[in-house]
Amino acid sequence: MQNTAEILKKYWNELYKNQPLDLLDSFLQEIDKIKNEIKTQPKESDWYKDAVVYSLYVDLFNNNFKGLEEKLDYLQNLGVNCLWLLPILDSPMKDAGFDISNYTKIRENLIGLKKGSSEEKQLNVFKSFLTTAKKMGIRVIFDIAINHASDQHKWFREARKSEDNSYRDYFIWSKDTEKYKEARLLFKGMCPSNWEKDGDWYFFHRFFEFQPDLNYRNPNVLLEMSRNLLFWLKNGVDGFRADAIPYLWKEEGTSCENLPKTHTIVKFFRAVLDHVKPGTLLLAEACQKPHEVVKYFGDSDECHAGYHFPLMPQMFKAIGQNSSEPIKHTLSTTVTPEIPKGSQWFTFLRCHDELSLELIYVTEEDRKYIHETYCHDPKWDFRLGEGISARLAELMGRNPQKIGLAYSVMLTLPGTPVVYYGDEFGKTNDEEYYEEQIKLTGKNDTRFLVRGRIDWQELNTRLGDKKSFESKVYQQISKQIKVRNQFKNFGRGELNWINFVHDNGKSINKILSYYRKYQDTNILIINNLSDQEVAIDLSIISISINTSDLLGQELNINEDGKLILSSFQYHWIKTD
Repeated sequence: MQNTAEILKKYWNELYKNQPLDLLDSFLQEIDKIKNEIKTQPKESDWYKDAVVYSLYVDLFNNNFKGLEEKLDYLQNLGVNCLWLLPILDSPMKDAGFDISNYTKIRENLIGLKKGSSEEKQLNVFKSFLTTAKKMGIRVIFDIAINHASDQHKWFREARKSEDNSYRDYFIWSKDTEKYKEARLLFKGMCPSNWEKDGDWYFFHRFFEFQPDLNYRNPNVLLEMSRNLLFWLKNGVDGFRADAIPYLWKEEGTSCENLPKTHTIVKFFRAVLDHVKPGTLLLAEACQKPHEVVKYFGDSDECHAGYHFPLMPQMFKAIGQNSSEPIKHTLSTTVTPEIPKGSQWFTFLRCHDELSLELIYVTEEDRKYIHETYCHDPKWDFRLGEGISARLAELMGRNPQKIGLAYSVMLTLPGTPVVYYGDEFGKTNDEEYYEEQIKLTGKNDTRFLVRGRIDWQELNTRLGDKKSFESKVYQQISKQIKVRNQFKNFGRGELNWINFVHDNGKSINKILSYYRKYQDTNILIINNLSDQEVAIDLSIISISINTSDLLGQELNINEDGKLILSSFQYHWIKTD
């Protein structure tokens, strides 16, 4: 414990130089006690490198945790080995659960017990689900918003009562709305300001006005949030997606993003988790350029992993332009720096929100092109052009082969892939749910389009029909995931680009091809990013080719020895 204590004291002094150590000393005793209570330890500290993550809203997926437990067979058959549960904690649900009103309680509607059931019984339902998932080899992580809370949280309800309330300093108050004026408005077009009037004062928020930012200048906030993480660690969770992590610390005269003390806070959380339960995943949701995101890995002492936000739009641009260059450029070291050995990128085609086009990591030119290419309906526009609220199936024109190609790219590039619930069978935008949520929340948030419930009875019928759109998508994605799980190449291996050329020597930019090498195993990936047939000469890579690839697809080789790829076709080939 001495080493951890010294580390935490160092971070404490960086944050709260003039604060006494009494609070921290008491907390150190707490975490030692919790460490002794937790008996099981993860077998692999870097298990997340071999994961295929599936993100879902419990209620929209199948009503509640009992319903989710009933569908674990479906997820296991798909090849999923890690669940990312989108917000499950108690919330008024004005922002899909990212507005948390109680950090140690799951929303009752997700539990499925009679109203008024004890908190112990409610918690046991969740723990039972975790036990079943673990037995099936499925780990579980969930969202926790550490930057802000709901205005219905006990802390804020107390804070707004009076200026001398003990919880007042858990949040940021001012009568001067010019304070932190350099902080950009994240919900442009949805919120007019980062300040919300409350009596004679204003409170600060980076997101919606019902989500007041927490004040980490108060050491009690840091310790309370640490206790929240430990509570769920003790109850069996395998990790946390740290929502909105770049905004934790605020300083006048700055953008209030990615500040040094924000990193100190993250280091504090990581040291606590590592001490109590090594191998607990801390995943950074930092919507930033890669060179900023990698800072949240620290020296392997901050987050274990982070989302590669810039790669997502560039995959869409590459397919739209039938060119491999956007992806190659994004993954070059000029854009994506090297990361510590124990760290990992998390990649995705669609997260739970929009196809994000924030200028923080796309150019005006890219934003305009992607928006014009993929925003097929004006209703999909999000934040005045800063994103597109549409499901993958909609973005890809409901073309099963094009969807399969997009997944072939995402599942074989470096990193841990995230599958958004329903994308594996081509779930489309849900207009009915969108309208329902507007009435419920009073917010015209087009991201509601990409959510919606799964009708399992209808889906099972569609999946049973091999000619259906849903079945054509599902068969491709499930096969890709299962093959991916057989090899460590994709989560851990080297990436080596291959440049195929025309007979005149010019590069065939329509082809995105590379080797994924791990130890003695080499896998050749070939993706045709266009809707046109392309012929490539395999002689330049000196390999012997079987008649089919790892996905069971026949290789169409003509009399000239060239591999013929049809519209949006892809191959995964194990080479000698």
